[in-house]
Amino acid sequence: MTEPTPLSARLQDFKFNVVDADDFNSRVMTAYNNGTAEIGLDADYQSARSVVPAGTGVLRDFSYIAPDIPEFIPNMCVGCMECVTQCPDTAILGKVAEPAALAAKLESITDPELRESIKTQWAETNKYWTVPERKGAGGGTFGIFIDPTKCKGCAECVDACGSHAALKMIRKVENTLPWYQEAFNFYKSMPETPKKFINEKSLVDMMLSANSLLYVGGAGSCMGCGEATVLRMFLAATGFVYGPENIGIVAATGCNTVYTSTYPYNPYLVPWTNSLFENAPADAMGVRARWDQMGWQNKRLWVIGGDGAMNDIGFQSLSRMFASGMDIKVIVLDTQVYSNTGGQASTSSYFGQEAKMAAHGKTGHGKREHRKELATICMMHKDVYVAQTTAAHMNHFYKAVMEANAYPGPAIVNCFTTCQPEHGVGDNMAEKQAKLAADSRSFPVFIYDPRKGPRIKDRLSLVGNPNVKDDWYVHPKTGEPIDFVYFARTEGRFSKHFDKDGNPSPELLIAQQDRLENWHQLQELAGIH
Repeated sequence: MTEPTPLSARLQDFKFNVVDADDFNSRVMTAYNNGTAEIGLDADYQSARSVVPAGTGVLRDFSYIAPDIPEFIPNMCVGCMECVTQCPDTAILGKVAEPAALAAKLESITDPELRESIKTQWAETNKYWTVPERKGAGGGTFGIFIDPTKCKGCAECVDACGSHAALKMIRKVENTLPWYQEAFNFYKSMPETPKKFINEKSLVDMMLSANSLLYVGGAGSCMGCGEATVLRMFLAATGFVYGPENIGIVAATGCNTVYTSTYPYNPYLVPWTNSLFENAPADAMGVRARWDQMGWQNKRLWVIGGDGAMNDIGFQSLSRMFASGMDIKVIVLDTQVYSNTGGQASTSSYFGQEAKMAAHGKTGHGKREHRKELATICMMHKDVYVAQTTAAHMNHFYKAVMEANAYPGPAIVNCFTTCQPEHGVGDNMAEKQAKLAADSRSFPVFIYDPRKGPRIKDRLSLVGNPNVKDDWYVHPKTGEPIDFVYFARTEGRFSKHFDKDGNPSPELLIAQQDRLENWHQLQELAGIH
């Protein structure tokens, strides 16, 4: 791995021939940030080419979005990094500092009250302090810092922290934002986390490396967006191993291209292009062919698309890409609905789910088609690495992405991604709902690796699901089966399928049977039954 470079330096490295990054920042970004762009900014060759410099999202300010912001409680922190990992907006970041380096930086703060308050943001956790001290390697203090310009107040980080209770939401008052900005500026001024504190076996530690922070925030995604977390995590896993200069993205039209290219804000620090809704894999085949001609075989090329782009209209392009055997990786943001068109049903939607074009009323009770299982279909293509996972299953997700990158051929990672508005759940619920989707067999996680053997049961692993030999996972305290009906009770898209006494509709029971049959099929393929 190369030594990480500061964000400001990396922004300069990603200039395009048609864009003068300094001019773009001073002229375009300033106009958009002060509200004069619509009135006084001329159309020019830069906007005509639809090119935006890398990382301009770092200059976007969301501090006015929400009345609340997370507060870090250091003495409760265990350094698990789950809050940093699950944040969809790169608004909460962690760093480990050696005592001498931290003390020197603190001394540079002239205001004693500010110095003391920032000092309290660093904790001596067992993971980064006690264990290294016992080994004689020297411990480090761990700090969590919130960027007030990127935080949208979704509280996903608080939910991710869970029982540790090291984060809570507080109201923004007069001096809140200035202090948060001072603290975050201090975080940025500190040296990068020393390599000795980044344990490559603890995959969540990747977010401590500057090479992994390739999604700077500033995207126009909804509060708590489940998709954005997936994008941050797959880039972190890829950048950590290959470096930011060895990654490229071809994105299919969808929510992901809208919130990452709301001109002039680009959250990516890697080059990317947006293709049509249905042909991103074909576009990527052209990029891969050209890269291979140039001797760039080591560069990782990823296609991004939703379930509509990959499971519906773009499936033929995806299948053709698999058949080519080209070294291209795909990540699917599976929301089970066309979020970009206002919640239209897709073939990835569940039976009975209410959505646009699948309304629940007197005569129709939601979607009438069964869900098409993209990952299972992909397994039937020859020599394709397939994973189905969620951002909530962090180690499973990171393992899938890293194995996909290393696989010598096409690979796909299909991810459950909560869409809060269309699923009818709270802004802070992405991680919780993704975990529940797997626990309830609504969206089982698995990995299919052709390198594991000649038979499907050799290649397919259901590790990551609870009670893999049983029909349903049973709640350890209540004894209640965590089935599809249990999952549906927690989401607004299924709310009309319950009567006043909470009894499920016939359609919901059909959907539950469909999920059970899908689980039985996976068990059979994995050699469990």
